Amino acid sequence: MPLIKLQTSVKIQDKAALALELSRVCAQCTKKPEAYVQSVVEDDAVIAMAGKITDSAFVEVKGIGGLTPAVNKALSEAICKALEGKLKISPSAVYINFTEVAASSWGHNGSTFG
Repeated sequence: MPLIKLQTSVKIQDKAALALELSRVCAQCTKKPEAYVQSVVEDDAVIAMAGKITDSAFVEVKGIGGLTPAVNKALSEAICKALEGKLKISPSAVYINFTEVAASSWGHNGSTFG
């Protein structure tokens, strides 16, 4: 059940396409079924990066198990590549936060995963 959430200062023309791309990337890197991945795309935020207002992004990736150092590195590379390709955001202007969540702390379908 990975979640990938993007906040960016860039105005996105096709949010649905980017949400699907991030969902695919997250599923591939975590080796979790895409049926359990949720992706959220929020654009047009005001983000200061390195003391300047510039095109940048903040990405949160949360998961129940599987966010190892190797997976996080692969996710970071794939997410930055997607954002650079789709939104022209330099990887140096992207921060990504990886968080492991206890299965009992994540609700879905009227229950929790643990």
